[in-house]
Amino acid sequence: MNVLRSSSRRVALLVTALALPCTLQAQSPIRIGAAGERTGAEPSRFIPLVGNWHVTEDDGRKVVFVDGREWKRGQPANGLAAKARAIYGSRHEAFLDNVKQFAYFPIAVAKDVPDFREGEIAMRFKLVGGTLDRCAGILFNVKPNGDYLTVRFNGTEDNLVLWKFVNGKRSFVKRGTENVPIANGSWHAMRIVVNGTQLEGWLDGKKLLDYTLEAPVSGKVGLWSKTDSMSEFDAYTVTAKK
Repeated sequence: MNVLRSSSRRVALLVTALALPCTLQAQSPIRIGAAGERTGAEPSRFIPLVGNWHVTEDDGRKVVFVDGREWKRGQPANGLAAKARAIYGSRHEAFLDNVKQFAYFPIAVAKDVPDFREGEIAMRFKLVGGTLDRCAGILFNVKPNGDYLTVRFNGTEDNLVLWKFVNGKRSFVKRGTENVPIANGSWHAMRIVVNGTQLEGWLDGKKLLDYTLEAPVSGKVGLWSKTDSMSEFDAYTVTAKK
């Protein structure tokens, strides 16, 4: 009987040991904010590639702000070549060739995430204003040639949508399961979950998107906006799988 108990205990310990790695898949979260940065300056932890991005204060907290009031069609950010070189090194020329084609969409790339493949990206956003558009999105799968994916919320359409950008051209992929009207001037939570080719999109704790991607994700991540949108971003957090 003691032998059986000992054997059962060893089996239980072995099962626990085998199961343990499955519960330790997530790496420590990378939190990218604007605390400690200078108000009015470009954010240092996000590299603006298209549009006007700077640090602002909201209720005593420093956040990242995309200001579309000075947006002009086809206008990338100042110093685009140097910023692209900082991200992609010698491969930045391919990025430059394409980024100028989609300058309709302001983007800022996170410096601290070299290659996101699987896991979760979460953020808070606030739609402040905009005449043509009121948008905020999570940028991911950014390639050296400028191709990328984005899950965005549009305050003029009240929906969460997945878009893809290939060779400077935008294509619709998947719309959320329902429209969710939100008011300007209030904070909301958005997150995406990537597991292999499976993508989920969440808004304020509710899953609205479920989609199977054409290929696994591998690339840089960041913030996304559209035309003259004025939006604030905070609590950007990347939790990657090991």
